[in-house]
Amino acid sequence: MDRRPGGLMDASSPQQDILLLRLDAPLLSFGGLAVDENRVSRPMPGRSMLTGLLANALGWHHGDGAALDRLQQRLDYAVRRDRRGEPLLDYQTVDLGQDFLHQGWTTRGRPEGRGGASSGGTHIRLRHYWAGAAFTVALTLQPATEMPDLDALQAALRRPARPLFLGRKTCLPSRPLLGHADEVDRLSAVSPLVALTAVPLWPVTLDRRPGGDSPSAPEPCSVWWSAGPTADPSHLERSAKATPRGVTFHRHLQVVDERRWQHQLHAGKRYLNEGVLDCTVLDCAELDQPAATQTPRIPSQGDLHA
Repeated sequence: MDRRPGGLMDASSPQQDILLLRLDAPLLSFGGLAVDENRVSRPMPGRSMLTGLLANALGWHHGDGAALDRLQQRLDYAVRRDRRGEPLLDYQTVDLGQDFLHQGWTTRGRPEGRGGASSGGTHIRLRHYWAGAAFTVALTLQPATEMPDLDALQAALRRPARPLFLGRKTCLPSRPLLGHADEVDRLSAVSPLVALTAVPLWPVTLDRRPGGDSPSAPEPCSVWWSAGPTADPSHLERSAKATPRGVTFHRHLQVVDERRWQHQLHAGKRYLNEGVLDCTVLDCAELDQPAATQTPRIPSQGDLHA
């Protein structure tokens, strides 16, 4: 459901158009730095992963390097972990020299041959996943008027050009990434982080471990949001203080989660803020009303810390 009311803060607070994605799958993987056979997973989706996800929905290809670089550059987002899940390590071994493994199927619907130094022999991989986790991502594009805009992304995620996956091709979503007819998936807020304080957690939060079939009490949710591209201490301090009500800043993280798409290399670094959101401050009563009367609660200027 699309809800983009105007004037949600005061006249001096610029509003941003925000798209909400729900990432839920039996297994998720948010690739981090790979060393030898060890393929770790970050605790949250990275910028290149979300860029690839959106581009796949749009029907783009790896060869569209300039367009992919630009989409990644425009992307601003915040992440809320609604359900923690459990870490899972999958030990994999395969002999790629076998005849039937000379080609592999792709999401483009046709087989692709293997090549290079890793195309044969026995390979071992330690692949890390998150099992039973769920995330809400609030994202926007700057500038908002450049194409593709959020309308194009929303339409592509509704009817993706190709099958979507969350990190690896084995990580298929267990539900559509956008909300159902009675769920908010678009709103206006001063930032992606503020938007996350205005939307509910997953409708039912279940403990998926053995014996944990009853709904669990809400716990503080981990949240991550951009701290900007610079390590200037004064800038990082300001980004940590400008948090909505209910968000507690914990630390700054330096991450390498961008891809130079034209060269297919991960490079560069940026800074994230990591904190927790007190889920009891989520005012979701209005969001549980029928769609015709739903109006997301967006915190007022007074809810922001100085």
